[in-house]
Amino acid sequence: MDNRIPVTLLTGFLGSGKTTLLNKLLSHSKMQDSAVIINELGEAGLDHILATQVESEHIADNTVLLNSGCICCSLKNELADTMRDLFFKRALQAIPEFNRLVIETTGMADPGPILANLMNEPVIESTYRLDAVVVTIDSVYGLAQIANNPEALKQAAVADILLLTKTDLASAEQVEELEQKLTSINPGATQHKIMNGELDPAFIIDVGLFGLTTKQAEPQRWLRAPSQAKLPKGTLPQKVHDDEIVSFTVTMPNPLYWRDLKPVILKLCQTHGEKLLRLKGIIHAEDQPSPLAIHAVHFTPYPPTLLEGWEEAEPSSRIVIIGKGLDELEIRKILMQV
Repeated sequence: MDNRIPVTLLTGFLGSGKTTLLNKLLSHSKMQDSAVIINELGEAGLDHILATQVESEHIADNTVLLNSGCICCSLKNELADTMRDLFFKRALQAIPEFNRLVIETTGMADPGPILANLMNEPVIESTYRLDAVVVTIDSVYGLAQIANNPEALKQAAVADILLLTKTDLASAEQVEELEQKLTSINPGATQHKIMNGELDPAFIIDVGLFGLTTKQAEPQRWLRAPSQAKLPKGTLPQKVHDDEIVSFTVTMPNPLYWRDLKPVILKLCQTHGEKLLRLKGIIHAEDQPSPLAIHAVHFTPYPPTLLEGWEEAEPSSRIVIIGKGLDELEIRKILMQV
C-alpha cells in the first residue's frame, strides 16, 4: 500500500490541446479532490483556466479554489518548491485536502528534468509519487512536430498515455499514420483518440503503479512493457541512429539479487544517462521480501518501491528501456552482468 499523493504529468507540444483538455477535466466530478499546478510562460498564469471557472475563489498566494472543488495554482518558483508549498498548506489546512496532483507543463518542456525533479527531492519523493506521464499529440500536425522538434519526440517517447487530439480535424489516413508512428516510438504507451478535450478522467488518472480504490500495486499495468515480435534465434539487435528512439525489454536471469543489480543500474545510468529517457522495471530479488518496482530517468535511479502483497504466478524480472540512440546490445550486456 502506498499513501503518497499520485502525480499526473500532463505535457504535449505547443497547440496540441493541453489547455482545452485540462479545462474539461477540471469541470469533471471525478476531479473534485485534485490540485493542479500550471507551468506557464509569461504573465498569463491561471488566466486561461479561470476564464472558464468563473466561480473561482482565491484562498492563498497563487492558489485558487475552482467551482469544481479543484485547487489550482500557478508555478512561480521551482517546481519542487511549489509542490512542497502545496503539501504544507494542505497539512496546515490552509487549503482543502487534495488527493491527487496534476502538473501541466509548457509545450516546449523536456519531460526528463521534470520527472527528475519529481523523484529526486527527499521531501517530494516521500509525499508524492508519479502516477503517469500523459502527452497530448495534435492529430493534424503531430507527425511534423515529432519530426522537427526534439521536445515533441521526447514527450511521445516517455509517455505512459498518448492522447491523439483534434481527431475531428484530421483525415482517417493522418490519424492512422500518426498512430503507427507513435507505436514505433513508444510501443508500450496506451493511445486514446479524443475530440474537443472530452475524456473520462479514468483513462488518465490513477492508472500507474497503484490502483485507485485498493491502493495496491498493479505493476504489470504500470510497466507497460512493449510487445515486440521475437527475432529469429541468434539475431542481434540492430545498430540505431543517434537520433532514433528505441524501446525494448530486457528479461533478467534468475536467481537475482538486488545487492548485485543496484550498482549495475547505477552504472547504466552513469554511462548512458544522456540518452536514457526512461527506465522502468519489475524485479524479483532473492534478497528482498517482495518484488521491487524500479525507475530511472537520465542519470538518476530513484529509490525502489517494495510491492508488498503482490505476486506473479510465474515470477519474471524485466526492465523496460526507452532512449534516444541507445546501443541495445551494449545495454543488454551491462544488465546481464549480475
